Amino acid sequence: MTNQTKMQVIASVKDAIAFSQIAPRAVPRRILMCHPTYFEVKDAKNEFMSGNIGGVDKAKALTQWNDLKSTFEKCGFPVELIEPGAELEDMVFTANQVLPAIDDHGKPLVVLGRMTYESRTHEVPHFEKWFRGQGYSVLQLPAECTRFEGGGDGVWHPDRELLWLGFGSRTEESCCDAIAKLLQVPVVKLKLISQKFYHLDTAFAVLNADSVMIYPPAFEQAGLSLIRNYFRNVIEVSESDANNFACNALALDRYVVLQKGSEATCGDLCRLGFVPVEVDTSEFMKSGGSVFCMKQMVY
Repeated sequence: MTNQTKMQVIASVKDAIAFSQIAPRAVPRRILMCHPTYFEVKDAKNEFMSGNIGGVDKAKALTQWNDLKSTFEKCGFPVELIEPGAELEDMVFTANQVLPAIDDHGKPLVVLGRMTYESRTHEVPHFEKWFRGQGYSVLQLPAECTRFEGGGDGVWHPDRELLWLGFGSRTEESCCDAIAKLLQVPVVKLKLISQKFYHLDTAFAVLNADSVMIYPPAFEQAGLSLIRNYFRNVIEVSESDANNFACNALALDRYVVLQKGSEATCGDLCRLGFVPVEVDTSEFMKSGGSVFCMKQMVY
């Protein structure tokens, strides 16, 4: 791969790079979670939170969190824990504060997020400290990139140094070029056009190198064409299943962990040879997050 190809931003199918030109990527096999000690809905940062302020059943949320942690472990992925910051109610959603990666020498690094809401900016230093303690190099985006919500909008293609980056509601478009240059990887930019599906991970779930789940109305046509260009199998999730956070799923080898109740999506997964593992994250859905939001994949 040439240096220019390494940091190319792919905005349309005509820009697409063949997989043969994209370097392989080691897949992380650990999961980082945060105990929901302070979890609650204090305000409405997204449509899912509206009407749920003060409405979290904390005992039920704890049971659901423990069950999700156990599910990850039963799927063969050990869970690491980061200490929750006092009164940081959204820190339980560990996908958003950083974007982990590896450099050309196989060394782990992390790009720090820049959160849209002030209340969430205080979470980032806790994650910086944890990743430094794990031996990660810590990278900062240039100052002009003021909004970047980590693994909520940045999703790695399975086993490839190719980053899918959603922009719109939370992450700004300028981050696409900045991250391509910072990490020296090609970035596929996907414009999110739905305020409701505010992060890429609410409408896009990679399953393996050939397969993905999406909620099509969340994307522009150019983005949909790119998705279909790179994935042979595209599961199009219905509106009802998307509202049930079916796309906020996590693929762990052949297992796909997702919120219970999306029967059609589970059927599509089975037809492709995956094993759906249904869990209950209903208390966390009140805050606009489910399975994928509550984890960070780490090396």
